[in-house]
Amino acid sequence: MPDGKAAMRTHRQPGHASAAQLKDQIYRQMFRLEEGRPGADMGLALALLRAWMATGSRAESAGGFEWLKKVSPICVEMIEASVSANAPAFRSAE
Repeated sequence: MPDGKAAMRTHRQPGHASAAQLKDQIYRQMFRLEEGRPGADMGLALALLRAWMATGSRAESAGGFEWLKKVSPICVEMIEASVSANAPAFRSAE
């Protein structure tokens, strides 16, 4: 089974991954972060950015990316929690 980095390398350009592939990539990174894998917070952030970039470059973005609006706040919370756990001096930009 390839690690998260290998999966990310296959989708470097957002225009080449389908909405289903991007969704799979985000959920895979969420699971890696829940497992406490090193670098999973960055992997999730990158997967999230790729998915958002893809929404502006496709006709399917009108309805095919509604899931992204729902999962993004959860992903941000997970990333912030991971970063603050790893760096106690981290402060949210809020």
